[in-house]
Amino acid sequence: MTLSFLWSLSNWVIRLGMIPVIGMRKDNPTTCLAWLAVIFLMPWPGLILYLFMEEHSLSRPRLSRRIKKHKNLHLTNSRYSMCAADPGFHIKPEHQTLVHLAEKHGGMPLLDSNQVNLIADTEEFITSLIADINGAQKHVHLLFYMFRNDITGQKVAQALVEAAQRGVECRVLGDAVGCRGMFSTLGKWMKKHGVQAYRALPANPLRLRLARLDIRNHRKLAVIDGQIGYTGSQNIHVPEFGHKKAGQWHDVMIRVQGPTVMQLQSVFVEDWFYETQEILDNPDIYPPSANSGQASVQMVPTGPDRPTDGFQDLLIQAIHTAERNVFIVSPYFIPNDGLITALRLAAARGVEVEIIVPDRSDHLLLDQASAYYCGVVMKNGANVYHFNDGMLHTKILSIDQSMAMVGSANFDIRSFYLNMELVSIIFDPEFSYDLSLLLNRYKEGSVKLSPVQWFKRPLYKRVIEGVVKIFSPLL
Repeated sequence: MTLSFLWSLSNWVIRLGMIPVIGMRKDNPTTCLAWLAVIFLMPWPGLILYLFMEEHSLSRPRLSRRIKKHKNLHLTNSRYSMCAADPGFHIKPEHQTLVHLAEKHGGMPLLDSNQVNLIADTEEFITSLIADINGAQKHVHLLFYMFRNDITGQKVAQALVEAAQRGVECRVLGDAVGCRGMFSTLGKWMKKHGVQAYRALPANPLRLRLARLDIRNHRKLAVIDGQIGYTGSQNIHVPEFGHKKAGQWHDVMIRVQGPTVMQLQSVFVEDWFYETQEILDNPDIYPPSANSGQASVQMVPTGPDRPTDGFQDLLIQAIHTAERNVFIVSPYFIPNDGLITALRLAAARGVEVEIIVPDRSDHLLLDQASAYYCGVVMKNGANVYHFNDGMLHTKILSIDQSMAMVGSANFDIRSFYLNMELVSIIFDPEFSYDLSLLLNRYKEGSVKLSPVQWFKRPLYKRVIEGVVKIFSPLL
């Protein structure tokens, strides 16, 4: 037999042999078809990609241990994170189902009497975080997908070291891929000076080139003394981070005081345990929380260690409650069929659907897939805007200016099914008003797309977007 025959035979063995393998291991038919398309086009490279990304992205034993231990650890934390809500608090009846669904997915109830402040500027967030670290007396807990060794990261690290030297327990978790390079430099310096710093979901060097396609801990949160919390989309890096042509990054964080801070603490405690095997059960970790405001807030951790597809379910349910408007902001917009249907039905019943995405993000392939889906939702009555004033990294869903979701999760397949995310659901008129002002500023910095002009773009662009769309379940 000739070498070419053996090569051809091996390709067909891979193509045919992977059909039952992928069919048995995947729950989502769309993802199955995407993987089969890759393998039929490129059998050997496709097989290698599948083995790296699907078999070892988050090792099966590690994921199994995390799921098994999650229930027991969550029960340990529940006596703190599930404190009784104020009997006087209430929400609109149409949102009750959403709240119950969120509690089912994330295990945490809606809590009243919080103070929530919106922070939409990187420097303002870093300044506020450092000020709170400087005022810490017991502990500081940080969990961020990215913590870079740049000017911003060094400022935060310096504040942590100074806090540790005065006796404050400082703990830092950073995703091993998002923080690559930091732990061997700035992280080592922090550990030398008393800060406990650990990688989340360690990845070996062979996988770094495939980092974007790995399962990652994409959460962003900070807790100071169990009394002050932060969460949202902001990482620890300079505003001009990443691809120069993407421009300055725009993010949103919320600063929380009140009972919901214990839920943020619970998320950190769980993730810390899974990486270090240390259970943080000192009473100082969960101090009594004072009623600080009028906001009702619910934290919802989602990810592959949870039994359901939490984030997409919450989005769809929230959109179904809309009566006047739905406002979405996301750097990557790659919805699944369920979300597209929810948006289509909202527009059909007269709800104004507005979506803002960056004109150019930091991922070229995601931009192509996003462009295709922007066309889909425009056909179904949505208004789509391209933000032209930098990299819009904010992730927001606003419904009728009465309910908002702010967090780390993008509106894409990775956040729906794979990455570990954290989303906050907020009911507060004052916060909703501030958020509406921010959304209007985003619109002012954007160009509204014309459906007529959009579908007259050059054929080659539409062809590229159509091809990339086929592989969108893997992006």
